[in-house]
Amino acid sequence: MDRIPPTLDMLPDGRFRPAPRGVPLSTKLVVGAVFMAVLAGAAAIAMLALWLLTMLIPVALIAGLIAYAAYQVQRWRLRGRLQSVRARPPV
Repeated sequence: MDRIPPTLDMLPDGRFRPAPRGVPLSTKLVVGAVFMAVLAGAAAIAMLALWLLTMLIPVALIAGLIAYAAYQVQRWRLRGRLQSVRARPPV
């Protein structure tokens, strides 16, 4: 047999030492590191989205002002047409 026999941890009084219970420390460290990496990635994505939104605020304001000005010009033109139609005598 090429297999290494299992290690039996025997106490001086002849009893076997119980197997360790719980999760090993190395597993806890790996899980903690993965959790921190996921948390850091989520924070980076959230910061990137916030930065992008703050960069778009001036663009949205300028687009809103242009739309408002176009609306006012259309109202002004329509009001001029309506007044000229009303000023004509009926046929």
